[in-house]
Amino acid sequence: MERTESEKLEELTRLSPGRLLWKYCLPAVVGMLVMSLYNIVDRIFIGQGVGPEAIAGLAITFPVMNLSAALGVLIGAGGSARISILLGAGDHQGARRALGNALTLLSIVIVCYLSMFAIFMDDILVAFGASEVTLPYARDFMMYILPGMFMTNFAFTFNNFMRVSGYPVKAMVTMFIGAGVNVVLAPFFIFVMEWGIKGAAIATDISMAVSALFVMRHFVDRRSTLHFTRDISIYRPKLKIILSIISIGAAPSLVNAAACFINVIINKTLYIHGGDIAVGAAGIFTSYTSLMTMVVVGICQGMQPIIGYNYGAGRLDRLKSTYWIAVAAATVVVTTGQLVGLLFPDEIARAFTRDAGLIEVTATCLRNSMPAFMVVGFQVVSTTLFQSLGKAGASIFLSLARQVIFLIPLLLLLPPRYELLGIWWSFPASDVCATLVTTVMVGWLLRQLSRREELSPIVKIS
Repeated sequence: MERTESEKLEELTRLSPGRLLWKYCLPAVVGMLVMSLYNIVDRIFIGQGVGPEAIAGLAITFPVMNLSAALGVLIGAGGSARISILLGAGDHQGARRALGNALTLLSIVIVCYLSMFAIFMDDILVAFGASEVTLPYARDFMMYILPGMFMTNFAFTFNNFMRVSGYPVKAMVTMFIGAGVNVVLAPFFIFVMEWGIKGAAIATDISMAVSALFVMRHFVDRRSTLHFTRDISIYRPKLKIILSIISIGAAPSLVNAAACFINVIINKTLYIHGGDIAVGAAGIFTSYTSLMTMVVVGICQGMQPIIGYNYGAGRLDRLKSTYWIAVAAATVVVTTGQLVGLLFPDEIARAFTRDAGLIEVTATCLRNSMPAFMVVGFQVVSTTLFQSLGKAGASIFLSLARQVIFLIPLLLLLPPRYELLGIWWSFPASDVCATLVTTVMVGWLLRQLSRREELSPIVKIS
C-alpha cells in the first residue's frame, strides 16, 4: 500500500503536464461546478417560486456568504498549497502536522464567525444593504443557513486537502453526493412543503452535512495518504505552521473578503440608482458569472498541487508548462461564458425570474458588464501561480487589484455621472486594468524562474 500511495504523488513529476492537468483539473472543475450548483439551484428555485423580492433579498446575503467563504479559503487554500509543497519535498510528517493544525484553526475560526453572525444578524444585513422589503427574505435565509455554514467550511476545506494528497476523483465524488441531495431537496422544500426561501437554506444544510461526513471519513481512514493520527501533537497549534498556512491562504481569502465588501458597496450603490430591482439584477449577474469563475477556480485547484509539488521537487520546466496550459483552458472557459452572456442575456435572466422588469434590467447589466470578461481567466490563474509558489505578497496584491484597487474607485467615480450604467461599466474597466498589472508581474516571475532553471535545472528548491 505504501508503494501505491507514493506512486500517486510521484506521478506529479512523471506524467506530462497536459495529462496531469486533465487528471487533476477535471475532478476539481466538476467539484467547483457542483458548488456553484448549490447556489444557482437555490437562486433559480427561489426566483421562480418566491419572487423578485426574494432574489434581491438573497443577493443581500452574498457578502455574508463571501465572508464565510473567505475564512474557509484562508485555511483551505493555504493548507492545500503548504501540504502539496511538503509532499513534493518528501516531508510527510510535516504534511500531517499541517493537516492537524488546519483542523484546529478551522474549528476556532468557524465558532467565532458563526457566533458573530448569529448575535448581530439584522445589523449585519442592514449594513450590507438590506431594505425594509428585502430584510425579511435575507433574514429567513441566513437564520436557517447558519448551521450549514459550519459543515460547508469543513466539506470544502478538507475536500481541497483530499485532492492535493492524491485523490482528485474521490474529492469530486464527495461533492457530487452533496449536490445530488441538494437538487432533490431544494424544490421539494420550496414548492411541495411551501417553506419558501428557508426551504432552500435547509436543503443546503442537509446536503453540506452529507458532503462533510464523506470527506471527513476519508481522513480518519489510516489507509489514506494523508490522515488524522492519534498523535495529539499534530493538532496542537504551532505558530510557524499556522503562519505558513495563513500567509499562502491570505491571497484567495482576501479575494472573497474583498468580494464581500465590494458587494456591500455595489448593493448600496445599486439601491440608490436603481432600487431593489437593480440589486436583484446584480444577483443574477453574479450567479451567472460565478459559474465561469468557479470553473476557472477548479482549473486553478487542479493546477495547484502540480505546480506546488514540482516547485518543491525543483522541476521548473514542468511548472511553467502547467501554468500556460491552465491559462489557455481558463481563457476558453471565460470567453465562452462572455459570448453566451452578450448574445443571450434575456434567456439567462428568464432562467432566474419571470418578472419582466427584472429581466430587462438584468439583460442590460449583462451586456454592459461583460465586454472584458475574457481576461478574467488569465488574471485568476496567474494569482494562483504566485500563491502556489508561496509568494504571498504578490498573490495578495494581484487578488486585491481587480476587486479593490481598481473596482472601488471606478464604483465611486462612474455612477454619479452615468448612474446605473456607470456601475455596469466599472466591471470591464477594472478587469482590463488588473490584467495589465498581472501581465507585468507574471513576466517578471517567469524570468526569475528561467534564470533559476538555467543555474540548477533539476535541483530541489529549499
